[in-house]
Amino acid sequence: MLPINEIDPKAFVNQIVNTLQNPPDLVNHVFVVSPSLHGHCIFIETLVDKHKIEHELLHFLTEESLDNELRSSRDIINVLKYRLPLSSIKETTDLNHCIQKLLSGWCLLVIEHTRQVLLLDIFQAPHRNVSEPLMESTVQGPQEGFTESIEINLALLRKRVKNVHLRIEQFIIGTETETKVRLLYLEHLAPAEVVGEFRKRIRSIETDSILDSAYIEEWIQDRTISPFSTLLKTERPDVLASHLLEGRVGVLVDGTPDALMGPVTFFQFFSTPDDYYQRSHIATLLRWLRILSFILAILVPSLYIAILTYHQELLPHSLLINLSAQREGVPFPTLLEAVIMMLTFEVLREAGLRMPRIAGQAISIVGALVLGEAAVAAGLVAASMVIVVSITAISNFVAPSYKFGITQRIIQFSYMALAGFMGLFGVLCGVLFTVVHLASIKSFGVPYLSPLAPSKLSDWKDVFVRVPRPWMKTYPQITRKRRRRRV
Repeated sequence: MLPINEIDPKAFVNQIVNTLQNPPDLVNHVFVVSPSLHGHCIFIETLVDKHKIEHELLHFLTEESLDNELRSSRDIINVLKYRLPLSSIKETTDLNHCIQKLLSGWCLLVIEHTRQVLLLDIFQAPHRNVSEPLMESTVQGPQEGFTESIEINLALLRKRVKNVHLRIEQFIIGTETETKVRLLYLEHLAPAEVVGEFRKRIRSIETDSILDSAYIEEWIQDRTISPFSTLLKTERPDVLASHLLEGRVGVLVDGTPDALMGPVTFFQFFSTPDDYYQRSHIATLLRWLRILSFILAILVPSLYIAILTYHQELLPHSLLINLSAQREGVPFPTLLEAVIMMLTFEVLREAGLRMPRIAGQAISIVGALVLGEAAVAAGLVAASMVIVVSITAISNFVAPSYKFGITQRIIQFSYMALAGFMGLFGVLCGVLFTVVHLASIKSFGVPYLSPLAPSKLSDWKDVFVRVPRPWMKTYPQITRKRRRRRV
């Protein structure tokens, strides 16, 4: 479409209506400033604050004092621009730009005898109120969670980080959705090379749609084919604020309650907000419990398969007799028995997630108990296998991050296959391969196993233990080299 030189309000409105195919929520309100001056107020009513339009904007446009001022002025646009009771006002001559803004919740003012269109930001889309985070609940601490509105999420963050060094860069990603993506960092703490890498990867995204932060994560992550994520995801503003204050970088995406953060290390997936809202020795004990649960989740099924299949001599004689008696009549080998039970539990878990919330929990718990008892009674599996699956499943649930819990399950099935074909040697090969793979990963230039490898003893204060807060006087070295001490 060609730029607008002289506005014909009726022709202009018709072009908009024809382009948008006259949707039912498109409003064209004709107002009269004076007998010789008419205008059109165009907006999409489902995207704007109708109260502000009706009681502020239209009331202002029909005031008698404005009528007199416009009659004596040769520049109607400037008079309106400086008199309108709105903070965000732009002017344009491009019809395509007008339609784009209209679809983004802006209001258009088209007035006779002018050569420009005024764009007014009166956007107000429906949104969910701030509520408790669904996936990251805590016993103590703040109970506010992000919503699907990027403006509300930014307000929740600014409430916690009142810092002049907080920098916010906005990108529009997606040729069809034009989604707002904001890059957040503290300029005096975040390494310039990490910020630059985030900025570069976001700018390189070429896609038609961004509907969730997971879309952005897949584009900017370091490893595409790896079960381990190189970005943290959170729906808690206090968690995002704490990571920004340690020199990391955050990403907010409009339309999703999840924020992305990086760089990330492997050991950060064992931390929770509760670790910093309780005394240090309690937080340390709980962190050890999570690490132990991770080890149990990935190793218990594979060790059970390997020992019963290849290394029965490792078991005490009485225990071996007991397990052999339980397996009497079981028609499947240990590996197949374990895979069937683990897959059954995964199906129950998925059913519990997809069912209505009221029925989902009952199905997952009662279903597992009933199926386990029925399988043992029918002689399809041994009772010891039910115990192994139960321990593994409960250990999986301890993972602070749902995404990291999925990673545990991928590793666990891989180890089970290795144990079934090679015994303990296969399990050992799997562990070694996992360690080598972790050592090869970097998150935006930061080693994934840092500060363990490469070793930085000064950063061990918040890895396997959480030392008392007065001892945490330095910033993590992985995110800052210039400024080392907290003030």
